[in-house]
Amino acid sequence: MARKTLWNALRVFVLASLLQATGLHATYVDPKVLDACPGYSASNVKSNGAVLTADLSLNGQGCNVFGQDIKRLGLTVTYETDTRIHVKIVDANATRYEVPEAVFPRPAANGHVSPHAAAIQFNYTASPFSFTIYRTASREVLFSTASHPLIFEPQYLRVKTSLPDNANIYGLGEHTHPFHLPTDNTTLTLWSRDAYSIPVGTNLYGNHPVYFEHRTTGTHGVFLLNSDGMDIKITNSGGTSLEYNVIGGVLDFYFLAGSTTDPTAVARQYAEVVGTPAEVPYWSFGLHQCRFGYKNYIDVAGVITNYSAAGIPLETMWTDIDYMDRRRIFTLDPSYFPLKRMREIVDYLHAHDQRYIVMTDPAIAVTEPSENYGAYERAVKADVLLKGPDGNATLGVVWPGVTVYPDWFHPKTNEYWNNEFAMFYSPENGLNIDGAWIDMNEPASFCNLPCTDPFQQAKDQGLPPKRTDPIPDPNAPIFVNSSSVRLVKRDDFLNPPYAINNAAGLISSHTAFTNSKHANGLIEYDTHNLYGTMMSSATHKAMLARRPGKRTFVITRSTFAGAGREVGKWLGDNISLWTQYRFSIAGMLGFATIYQIPMVGSDICGFGGDTTENLCARWAMLGAFYPFMRNHNQDTSISQEFYRWASVTKAAKNVLDIRYRLLDYVYTAFHQAHLDGTPVLHPMWFKYPKDTNTYPIDLQFFYGDSILVSPVTADDSTSVTFYLPQDIFYDFATLAPVRGTGGPVTLNNVSFTEIPLHIRGGAVLPLRAQSAMTTTELRKRDFEFVVAPGTDGSASGQLYIDDGESITPPSAMDVKMVFKNRRLTVQGNFGFQAGVKTSRVRFLGVAKAPKHVQLNGKMLAQAAYAYDATKQVLDVTVGLPLTGPFTLQYDA
Repeated sequence: MARKTLWNALRVFVLASLLQATGLHATYVDPKVLDACPGYSASNVKSNGAVLTADLSLNGQGCNVFGQDIKRLGLTVTYETDTRIHVKIVDANATRYEVPEAVFPRPAANGHVSPHAAAIQFNYTASPFSFTIYRTASREVLFSTASHPLIFEPQYLRVKTSLPDNANIYGLGEHTHPFHLPTDNTTLTLWSRDAYSIPVGTNLYGNHPVYFEHRTTGTHGVFLLNSDGMDIKITNSGGTSLEYNVIGGVLDFYFLAGSTTDPTAVARQYAEVVGTPAEVPYWSFGLHQCRFGYKNYIDVAGVITNYSAAGIPLETMWTDIDYMDRRRIFTLDPSYFPLKRMREIVDYLHAHDQRYIVMTDPAIAVTEPSENYGAYERAVKADVLLKGPDGNATLGVVWPGVTVYPDWFHPKTNEYWNNEFAMFYSPENGLNIDGAWIDMNEPASFCNLPCTDPFQQAKDQGLPPKRTDPIPDPNAPIFVNSSSVRLVKRDDFLNPPYAINNAAGLISSHTAFTNSKHANGLIEYDTHNLYGTMMSSATHKAMLARRPGKRTFVITRSTFAGAGREVGKWLGDNISLWTQYRFSIAGMLGFATIYQIPMVGSDICGFGGDTTENLCARWAMLGAFYPFMRNHNQDTSISQEFYRWASVTKAAKNVLDIRYRLLDYVYTAFHQAHLDGTPVLHPMWFKYPKDTNTYPIDLQFFYGDSILVSPVTADDSTSVTFYLPQDIFYDFATLAPVRGTGGPVTLNNVSFTEIPLHIRGGAVLPLRAQSAMTTTELRKRDFEFVVAPGTDGSASGQLYIDDGESITPPSAMDVKMVFKNRRLTVQGNFGFQAGVKTSRVRFLGVAKAPKHVQLNGKMLAQAAYAYDATKQVLDVTVGLPLTGPFTLQYDA
């Protein structure tokens, strides 16, 4: 044995002996020591068609770094599709926790895959065991554990892969790192926490252990299906590598081949694993307004009427926890938000084709029987609460004071939750909401460890707060113009030997105790990261029960892989800072392009702190290109509704006009995402995968397939420098052609009410000819098609329309627009009768005035079209009902 190998073995032995002798828990271990661990040897390897199995045996003296190395493991490798390999490693002799099928349904295998014909291959070395994933055609290695032995202990799993130098890695969220992840000593911790101000470099609310890696040779993906806490470390020390450090569960990897030419292919393959995004109601793309701090129903009504008076389209009014009685869920404050007046507000909104949404938290206030708090009493009676090892309900401290948490694994919890929604949100005699907003579902707790007396902590924190502000006149018009607890013993499930880099401290800090037990025997230690997604699923079902057959609209804070099947997401409690305005773009790209949760956005103008007029104006412009567009801020901050400043009012009106005219374009993109997982937003490298300049860009993005958004991002600036690849673009405002050179473009004097937008050549855009004050009114507006030819002179697009609300629409329109050789053809399924016309078609990049224009083969009079030589735009009046196919052609 070489001297170096002997030395490494001695280091491992000494470290293991020290840990065992002293009982110390350590987190940091020199990676060289871990790389010197013996790993495993493969034996009894068997191949049966698309499935390979093997036994893995500990290859000598175990490291025992954070516990005893498990001696025998089982390996299963399955070629599930031509583009997906499933690699699973488990304890051969004991059942370990795995993400339950009920929470994360496993994708079906094809069953007829020939491994030799698959796009990627699994290869292994028997001793010490390592494996490689590589492309079949080129033999390019995509993932390799060579030289990095597998470590598999009761509460510590380690897998490490080598990466190319300066690797282009995206994903592994939720975080506030750049979209293009740094490879110099970056640790990404996955452990849900209440992360006020979304601090940089810390774990946040959600957990998505998936990454896309992009190279000039192609894009592939890797997904680890594991909900336990983990640190994922990317480092370029001694060669670039990515290392998983997981505190439980099993190794359950899905390797996605992606494509050598189309980066969006890997997104569709990931959607096959986690599920495609939910269809959402048409109205959900309108502007949403909220604030934590509306004092009473008159405040809420005033905001609604002020938006109308300002001429700013407001689709949905929201109310934070202020409406609750002592901040208890499923209650209304009888003095400040009485039911009668709240129903007046909802009726008013509905009469004006607008909507209403309120907050619902998971934490249920603990009360005395004399208080008659039905939500708590019914939860106790149904026995659907999360419990400690002693069988008593786990307690936390949240907004209403001492609280308990629903156990989403209990078989009766969905019934309980459905019932609470049905009663409190009853259309007949309750608060008739149109969507749901769920928060604090990490789950959050304000109780500081060791939390020996949550009742005293609630008292010390002044929870729930007592209201002293004046009670509104109950008769005034509102729409004017203007249980006992025994604490659990802490053990390894509270303080595991490997401590992940949780910014809150110990893993039970400010959340439910991780040794809490669910009804099915699982513990929070393993399922903590699933809590928010399980609440999301229960809320989705509750909303479905209220309105069977109608699409739900649920926005959540905490998510796990697959949450997008049922809900959307907002990026949490950000701050009114320019830095966080910029963060929001990368955060949005992560969810919309990688995690398959496209209905995503940040609190526009910022949640915490005081915004400024300039920041709010810029953020309104950017926020119109979030799929989920909501202005929301905190009770201790100044009011920031868009009508508060003249420039912000103008910015909002300008950009909402653009957003609403583009609404069917993005609605069509969402429908396609629901069908196959094609992303709704695109980072620039999705469209220009060979252009290395695009790889790190996360301040520009494509809204839908073809609208390049290049916002001004510098503090208080009116100039912006952005990148235009070598391609043809068209200025969205003027429609004039702009030739990209593969270099920077600088625009000066960009006012705070403008945002640079370009149409990528090759697109046919379906736009509404006019905007509207509500999405209901918008659906009555005619269409115009904008034809923006690519460098080859062709263009294409798609338009999907249905009733905007049914899960299974009775009819739909799905048409294709194809432009080639100066001829536009619109054809497809016209089953849904939209009741509107195609008012005109605008051809861009037309070098000279046409001699003739023909509609369906018939010459049009010259009065029906106009040519602008300066902008190179040909406008043709069509005026045809959008009920059937047509062609439109012009002659050179």
